[in-house]
Amino acid sequence: MSKTETYLKEAFAGESQANRTYLAFAKAADEEGHPQVARLFRAAAEAETVHALNHLRAMKGVKSTKQNLAAAISGETHEFTHMYPEMIEAAKAEGQREARQSFAYANEVEKVHAKLYQDALEGLGTEMESHSYSYYVCPVCGFTAEVDAPSACPICGTPGKMFKKID
Repeated sequence: MSKTETYLKEAFAGESQANRTYLAFAKAADEEGHPQVARLFRAAAEAETVHALNHLRAMKGVKSTKQNLAAAISGETHEFTHMYPEMIEAAKAEGQREARQSFAYANEVEKVHAKLYQDALEGLGTEMESHSYSYYVCPVCGFTAEVDAPSACPICGTPGKMFKKID
């Protein structure tokens, strides 16, 4: 891998993390009654997204939908089979209860995501692809449901009425 390719990957990761961090900062600023600061954080988060997408494009990181789904399945599968189990064990050994729970939630949800992506891949070019419905995301663990929110999240128990609808 060339130095430029390495730098593009590092820059993409950094900009992506900055986006999420600034959105969390914006939420905190809103909750503390600082709406203008929250807007600034959201604006900067959007700019970081622009940077990240530019870097991803320069890396040729977006391919056909079929290839993108296969990459997503691979990534999600790696996370729940290798990455998160190791992280869960480390957090458990170190007595980091909150980190362990965060890793455990993500680990379970990544299994769901891999399945959703696999189903979408299998449905490409078929009648299944013509079906249109919303997704619902649990605000606590990230569990993702198709069509309707469950009455309660099967992973963390959060009431379904709290799920965020994604159209």
